[in-house]
Amino acid sequence: MTPHAQQTTEAARAAQTFRPGLEQIAAYRAGKPAPVGPDGRSIKLSSNENPYPPLPAVERRLAEILPAAIARYPSIAAPEVTAVLAARFGVSPENLVLGAGSVEVAAQLIHALTAPGDEVLYAWRSFEAYPILTRVAGAVPVEVPLDAAARHDLPAMAAAITERTRLVFVCNPNNPTGTVVTAAELEAFLAEVPQHVLVVIDEAYVHFDRDPDSPSGIEAFRRHSNVAVLHTFSKAYGLAGLRIGYAIASREVAEALRKAAIPFAVSRLAQEAALASLEAEAELQLRIDEMTRERQRVCEALAAAGLGFAPSQANFVWMTAGAESARIAAAFEARGISVRCFAGEGVRVSIGTPEENDAVLDVIAGLA
Repeated sequence: MTPHAQQTTEAARAAQTFRPGLEQIAAYRAGKPAPVGPDGRSIKLSSNENPYPPLPAVERRLAEILPAAIARYPSIAAPEVTAVLAARFGVSPENLVLGAGSVEVAAQLIHALTAPGDEVLYAWRSFEAYPILTRVAGAVPVEVPLDAAARHDLPAMAAAITERTRLVFVCNPNNPTGTVVTAAELEAFLAEVPQHVLVVIDEAYVHFDRDPDSPSGIEAFRRHSNVAVLHTFSKAYGLAGLRIGYAIASREVAEALRKAAIPFAVSRLAQEAALASLEAEAELQLRIDEMTRERQRVCEALAAAGLGFAPSQANFVWMTAGAESARIAAAFEARGISVRCFAGEGVRVSIGTPEENDAVLDVIAGLA
């Protein structure tokens, strides 16, 4: 390219304009890769991933359909997965909408239900994608602080609803704190929410929830016409790399979501892996049980060390470190462990394998 042509190209790029407000949107920040520790190990516990390989049934199913599943478009309707999920939850297939992970379905909800200037309400701190997806859609994010116990302050959220509110996200268990609301608290909240406002119960981590007082999103959906539920195969099922999640919503909302969905977003590989996972849930439950036991082990170590943390019902633990967050995250990184640091607020540590959690406990002991 000649110098003149290069200058012309650079000038053309400089003349390009972007959508107003885009400069206010922060790109989604994924968990950092793990550094190499002094023992040569790298342990990534920053993204709430399932630490185990795919279930054997999933590996067999994917091997059977390769390479044909790559060359052809997948089914947009995903009838096999939809039918199994509909039967499992006792809903109509018309109530189900799939997407490339529950985060993509959350984007469908925001695009389908909001116009520029409408409000999307959620607790904060919560899932980092909520404000990003909201702003990308041209809607206005409204953040309601968590209470002193790092839980959703549902009365404050109800009071923050205005005539412009279209969606409310309730992340339960909440990411990154792992805390949950009770069934009674959710019912009281839903009784105050106007019918035209859709309440989305995001249950990405529901499989790890052992609190007997936690609500069932599906039961709330059955009782309230303005409730939708988000689920994902990324966490407990360990299919984060294949991207598949879904919403259960009213037929009217589900139809709107299909219009806002990205065509062919859910690959055939993801659909087949989801089917195999749903058929092998007894085996999956063994892994979930082990992860919840490991979560308890990490929490007990934090308590013994006198370090603050929130009672978690997810596959991670939130250390309420405040101003010490950066120092604590650095202590983990020095041992080759990547965690998620929210500067000035806390540190989120995903639950890994028992061996990985042993390394976490060693760091915790050194922090005491």
